[in-house]
Amino acid sequence: MTRSRRLLVLAVAVLLLGGLAAALVLRSAARAEQTHEGDPAVAQGPVTLGRQDRLAFVNGAKGPHRGALVSVPAQAPEAERTASGLVCRRFHAAAGTGVCLNSSPGALAQDNKAVIVDSALRPLHSFPLAGTPSRARVAPSGHFAAWTVFVAGESYGAAFFSTRTTIVDTRTWAVEPDLEKFSIELDGRPYSSGDVNFWGVTFSKDDDTFYATLGTAGQTYLVKGSISRRSVTTLAQNVECPSLSPDETRVVYKKRVMRGASLWREHVLDLRTLREQPLAEKRSVDDQALWLDDRTVAYALPAEGAPDTTDLWTVPADGSGAPRLLTPAASSPTRLG
Repeated sequence: MTRSRRLLVLAVAVLLLGGLAAALVLRSAARAEQTHEGDPAVAQGPVTLGRQDRLAFVNGAKGPHRGALVSVPAQAPEAERTASGLVCRRFHAAAGTGVCLNSSPGALAQDNKAVIVDSALRPLHSFPLAGTPSRARVAPSGHFAAWTVFVAGESYGAAFFSTRTTIVDTRTWAVEPDLEKFSIELDGRPYSSGDVNFWGVTFSKDDDTFYATLGTAGQTYLVKGSISRRSVTTLAQNVECPSLSPDETRVVYKKRVMRGASLWREHVLDLRTLREQPLAEKRSVDDQALWLDDRTVAYALPAEGAPDTTDLWTVPADGSGAPRLLTPAASSPTRLG
């Protein structure tokens, strides 16, 4: 065999081995995407919002059902997840009505939309979103839904961000497209400013009262609002992303504990006395927590070693105890039933 032929054979062998190695790497990566060791088990199946004693959330586990709304028994959150065909960035539900915020990849996000679904997850109505999905809530009656999007900026910790918060009546599809149009009473006086932002709505059972965050002049406030009067009144400072307790006596919220930094600590505020109680979770929580019952709240934290995924944790609402992992690779929890 001549020297040139030997070189040709060697080159062909190198190319074949390189191609084989690349195929093996791609196959391994695909297999890892489908069944990542340690990830929760997920299987396609029926998911309905009318099931009793179920916990629904957005699945963050790798594989074909990543991003799908899934459900598990509320008392066994580690059980195999039943995956629906509904894919959401944010989700919440109550009384058989759900709101799913979809997000398309890319900066334009032209396909971002809020979809209202019924108990069987059938779409009832959709609304275009003006930005990136951030928060979503449905009233206890199911008669109202609210969502917040980022119009600019990527997080509440950014130096500059703008939000838009919308409320829709799920019976008539009447829309309040922007809470910034509501009248504001701040510290007992009418208030108006070009830098007003609202986010993190949570509803009362009376189908009129809501609570939310008002951001203006470098401060954040808890506001109590009325849908019918299109007005809000400030109650307390340094409150973000409130969530009303089932007995409607308290809100859990994130409180900024370091100015100029994205560091928050979960607190509970008694709405009758306005006394606050820090919770046992000392890590920074950038989420709108959910009350699993009158004693326990759940929230998302970045998963260790997986910055694009969050885990769900719980902590007692009275400041006692310690944080406990509820379920890994999950976000946007909703207690059904």
